[in-house]
Amino acid sequence: MANPVARDLCSPISKYVEKLPASKLAAGLVVSRKIIRVFGDTAVVRKFAVVASLTLFLLCLETVHGQETASTTSTSANSDWVLTWHDEFDGPNGSPPDARKWLVQSGGNGWGNNELEYYTSRPQNVRQEDGHLVIEAIAEKFTGPDGIQRDYTSGRISTKGLFSQKYGRFEARIQNPPGHGVWSAFWMLGDDFPTAGWPACGEIDVMEEFGLSDSKIHGSLHGPGYSGRNSLTSSFRPTAGSFSDSFHIFAVEWEPAVLRFYVDGQLYATRTPSDLPKGARWVFDHPYFLMLNLAVGGDVPSRPDPSAVFPQKMLVDYVRVYSPR
Repeated sequence: MANPVARDLCSPISKYVEKLPASKLAAGLVVSRKIIRVFGDTAVVRKFAVVASLTLFLLCLETVHGQETASTTSTSANSDWVLTWHDEFDGPNGSPPDARKWLVQSGGNGWGNNELEYYTSRPQNVRQEDGHLVIEAIAEKFTGPDGIQRDYTSGRISTKGLFSQKYGRFEARIQNPPGHGVWSAFWMLGDDFPTAGWPACGEIDVMEEFGLSDSKIHGSLHGPGYSGRNSLTSSFRPTAGSFSDSFHIFAVEWEPAVLRFYVDGQLYATRTPSDLPKGARWVFDHPYFLMLNLAVGGDVPSRPDPSAVFPQKMLVDYVRVYSPR
């Protein structure tokens, strides 16, 4: 049973405790940074932050996790996995994603899906804010430096050239936007994309929601002979509410010749080479890099209807990548 005194002490930092990596040392550092950001970077505050973070982490761990549901806590911090890469998006409000981890992409060429937005690097479209990554789709006339004009802007980021990994657990805690015609995605591309091209490089869609009315996400595999509308796709619908009501953890566990798709720790699809069309090649055997984006329109959700409300925000609490222990 949770200690009520502990609950009162922990409530101001509970949103940070629930984001902590598996390592207690890393957890203490996250809380320390938060204390310093709130109270200022002085010698006294730094000393207090170290003591408080260690004490509060141990005190709050049981309290917070005892109250959280599967939709708000990571299920990956177990003995099977070792954290190898992560971003908690704890930069200053209004700052861009960490350039050591993410490439912010720009352009309005439709991105192979007839998308209607122009991706920009402006903080209006992609920024860190209150411990989250915010990708915001805005209805506005915008002309890019390439002369392409669009009626919407949004954001798209990638770890291409900065980080890729073969096999492991890849997860993100995301709150999707509710609007019709927006297309939120957490996905991966084979790092041989520049030479092999798509779909030969392979694509793993950990989560896509097409902004339709059915509140359903999709997990898909694309490769040569099974791409686009012929991809290997499974879907998951929440038992109550929608994916825009709160944060959810979307994950894939990838091992040789198998990928497993999860929402909030619940396995909903498993894919192996036996699922491929006859004669098709399994291309999930080399490193992949990460992608996050919020598209507007495109081949699947089509153009937003007149009832669509903008701006729309995709919030990402964290992205974490693990390797098998």
